[in-house]
Amino acid sequence: MEFIEISAKNVDDAITQATVQLGITSDQLEYEVLDKGSTGFLGIGSKNAVIKARKKFSIDENVVEFLSSIFDAMKMEVEILVAVNEEEHIIEVELKGDDMGILIGKRGQTLDSLQYLTNLAINKHSDEYYKVKIDTEDYRKRRKETLENLAKNIAYKVKRTKRPVSLEPMNPFERRIIHSALQNDRYVTTHSEGDEPYRHVVVTLKK
Repeated sequence: MEFIEISAKNVDDAITQATVQLGITSDQLEYEVLDKGSTGFLGIGSKNAVIKARKKFSIDENVVEFLSSIFDAMKMEVEILVAVNEEEHIIEVELKGDDMGILIGKRGQTLDSLQYLTNLAINKHSDEYYKVKIDTEDYRKRRKETLENLAKNIAYKVKRTKRPVSLEPMNPFERRIIHSALQNDRYVTTHSEGDEPYRHVVVTLKK
């Protein structure tokens, strides 16, 4: 939210006017005194106090505002549900609406891009780093289950053929799912090869 400038008889009155104009309480107000003003001599030559004020930064509202601007540009009606975990500094965002497949994109690439951009936008204004996680229609959960099944099938193939298998390029989150799914396998091991965005997991027999 942009700052507004308020002029009043004194700073206290300016603060009161700002809260009324913004429709908030004083503890929600962020302000800076531009001019303390002066009473003059016997009221002659008095000068108003001037402050600039805005509603304090609210991280969940900022998330909604940022994503709303994107969806408005896309001409999409999307319900944005935000849950903030202050202890772990995690912001979980759930998107609801029609045509959510558009926001998911191929292998979740659009959803990942939205998540990346939101992380950048939110942490630009925050004193502490928050990790933003965006999901819709349980895509992350479904993708995790798909990748875990893929990992098991690939492991079986490697054991049967005794040859390494390279998977398709994946983002770091998806590669971690593959590594985690096979970390306790007695016969195969995993490692990543290549550079982003073509970095991929290779499954091989243990020596």
